[in-house]
Amino acid sequence: MKQQFNVTGMSCAACSAHVEKAVRALPGLQDVQVNLLAGSMTAEYTEGQLSDQEIIQAVIDAGYGASVKGKAAAQQASAADNGQQELKSMQQRIITSFVFLIVLMYISMGSMVGLPIPSFLSGAENAVNFALTQFLLTIPIVIVNKKYYINGFKTLWHRAPTMDALIAVGSSAALIYGVFVLYQLGWGLGHQDMPRVHQYMHDLYFESAAMILTLVTLGKYFETRAKKKTGEAISKLMDLRPKTAVILRDGAEVTVPIEEVQVGDLVVVRPGQNIPVDGIITEGQAALDEAALTGESIPVEKGVGDTVIAATINKNGFITFRASRVGDQTTLSQIIRLVEEASASKAPIAKLADRVAGVFVPIVLGIALITLIVWLLVGQTFTFALSCAIAVLVISCPCALGLATPVAIMVGTGVGAENGVLFQSAEALELLHKVDAVVLDKTGTVTEGHPVMTDLKAFGISEKELLEIAYTLEQPSEHPLAEAIVTYAQENQTRSLSISGFEAQTGKGITALIDGHACIAGKAAMLEAQGISTSQGADYGNELAQQGKTPLYFARDSILIGVIGVADVVKPSSKQAIDQFKHLGIDVTLLTGDHRITAQAICNQLGIPHVIAEVLPQDKEREVRRLQAEGKTVAMVGDGINDAPALARADVGIAIGAGTDVAISSADVVLMKSDLMDAVNAIRLSRSVIRNIKENLFWAFIYNCIGIPLAAGVFWIPFALKLSPMFGAAAMSLSSVCVVSNALRLKFFRPLHAEINPQTPAVSMAEATDTRKDESTMEKTIVIEGMMCPHCSGHVRDALCKLPGVQSAEVSHETGKAICTLSEDVANEVLIQAVTDAGYKVVGIE
Repeated sequence: MKQQFNVTGMSCAACSAHVEKAVRALPGLQDVQVNLLAGSMTAEYTEGQLSDQEIIQAVIDAGYGASVKGKAAAQQASAADNGQQELKSMQQRIITSFVFLIVLMYISMGSMVGLPIPSFLSGAENAVNFALTQFLLTIPIVIVNKKYYINGFKTLWHRAPTMDALIAVGSSAALIYGVFVLYQLGWGLGHQDMPRVHQYMHDLYFESAAMILTLVTLGKYFETRAKKKTGEAISKLMDLRPKTAVILRDGAEVTVPIEEVQVGDLVVVRPGQNIPVDGIITEGQAALDEAALTGESIPVEKGVGDTVIAATINKNGFITFRASRVGDQTTLSQIIRLVEEASASKAPIAKLADRVAGVFVPIVLGIALITLIVWLLVGQTFTFALSCAIAVLVISCPCALGLATPVAIMVGTGVGAENGVLFQSAEALELLHKVDAVVLDKTGTVTEGHPVMTDLKAFGISEKELLEIAYTLEQPSEHPLAEAIVTYAQENQTRSLSISGFEAQTGKGITALIDGHACIAGKAAMLEAQGISTSQGADYGNELAQQGKTPLYFARDSILIGVIGVADVVKPSSKQAIDQFKHLGIDVTLLTGDHRITAQAICNQLGIPHVIAEVLPQDKEREVRRLQAEGKTVAMVGDGINDAPALARADVGIAIGAGTDVAISSADVVLMKSDLMDAVNAIRLSRSVIRNIKENLFWAFIYNCIGIPLAAGVFWIPFALKLSPMFGAAAMSLSSVCVVSNALRLKFFRPLHAEINPQTPAVSMAEATDTRKDESTMEKTIVIEGMMCPHCSGHVRDALCKLPGVQSAEVSHETGKAICTLSEDVANEVLIQAVTDAGYKVVGIE
């Protein structure tokens, strides 16, 4: 069983290490991960051997608080409130501390810089007044920052010291020594022992204790503010969730809290409103903005039967949909859970820092004690030795080590979620940067995943007439290839003819009577079996087959009248994604169960160096294993059930978001947009995160390696360099702030996008593999005013493509141009009229 807990009282990496150690010692525990940033813990344990309460008790016995984590929305709100309260409390502590500290520093050091000091505080005869006033000014600072003493000495009592223990011991030593000096001054003045008074008068450390507490609190404040930004991605996702929903009950609209929506409820959404839960549209049409979940900037048109996702925004249109997933089952909730779990999990690179942080504080306490003893043994004064020991305690920073990895992981997973890339664990995020081989499934990953009509050639009749016959024949069929022709015909507003006697022969083709003529559609073998010669279209059909397409032959009254090519076309972004993989130094392999000719055609089009075709699902997993045996770190990208074994076997499995639940559950990374470019972005992001973590760890290790010896006085003898405890406290605070700030640079990561007009149709394999141009074609470029968005481009393209003689039209609202490919000369006036009728202005034709 896996359970999440809230953990309170943790202030540094040593705290999280001690909590983890205490829970890991419990019998029946399988795994535990503690997230210092989120104040949470995830524990996996065997039911019957261990319970939630026993885990909570182990955390309490270690000196911290714990509770079972509640519902996501309530938990997030509670965490936000606690975070605000913590910041507000810190602000009040800082203001109070600085008010008293400024006065304290003026009194203690004013005379050193020539500032006037009240007469009752100056001179040896007023030494007790001088010391007592500093002591009284220090007490309020100690009281408002008592948290360090409570937590620090508690962890010492439990023999699990943390950073708070270092602060508590260091400042307490300064305070106790200051009180000791106060008594020495009183003894000296009472017994007229003025040499004693002069010896101790300037050995007070009250200002050091006060400065340590104030600077550490200031540093913690900046660190907490910065850490809040690391969880902004989850907060933004939470904010997308509407609080209420409008549902239909007994024919009337009723507004209910989002928690009361049930599966099967009919939900009403108007323009401008957020979709409250997942569901399927039953009525209406709308354009939904899914940018917050997928990163896709262009609204997606949705109609009856389409799926809607919670937290997407209805830009226009009135829809009613039936709820299919509610509460924690919605896509949004699952994304939030994935991001939280990935943020809370630990990458392998974090293990070294965790091990060091776990023993760091006891080692520092030992170093401080050794420093004190050594300096006393070599003849230095107790004041000098104590100053060095206190400096060691306050400059050492386990926080910088402990924060180095988790802050970068949290920011990285958040940035990925904002751009439609979901990492299921920190381990996947780390492993991805090592990937040097990518295996791509073909169908649905590199290609669109469904057949599209790509080519048409008529014999003895017009292409328009051939398309009408094909549309009429294929319309009653349920075959995927028939669906491709029907879709194309409907998009081009093709007329349907009268049909009777329809008969489909499985795996062969279709026969029917159209307007009294016997018509056949299917493979060449079926036509030849009927005694119909296909020799006239054989060369064209073979050419389509070599390009990886399926040629369909059509005959009327026993005469061949045309050939149509159907294929699963390549996604518009696939070529650029492949090029980017190569640019990143990654070897690319296409793995498919399709025919070798089809697979090779795609490889030729996209420049993929390796192809393995005609493989069974179990063979895909074997091919991944083979690449791993060659020493490669393999990422598998797929979307189907047959990809699940390979996704699980790969070092990193990347599932296309539109794929099956089985594929997604087997993967380590999920691409919400089903865009191969996002696989490139996932690898780029992983490399950025790991580079950031290494920078953080380098800074944290180097800081402590230099800072602790400097504080201990190692450089005093050769260079007369010694660090004041006050500067040590400032450096310690700054180190944590630097590590968190460096991690926040990841928020500037910008994903690459395919440089393709979203409205441009997918490129067919023929356009990429056949570089020959039909000598009879020509091009005209139309310069157009008034196009403002991709929808405008689509309107113009549709208007031009309906004209006889226009084979295709590439239209861009960004350049304000339409490039028309013509099979015959089309008059400029006709082109201008078509664009004008669409609502736009032609300013020139080239």
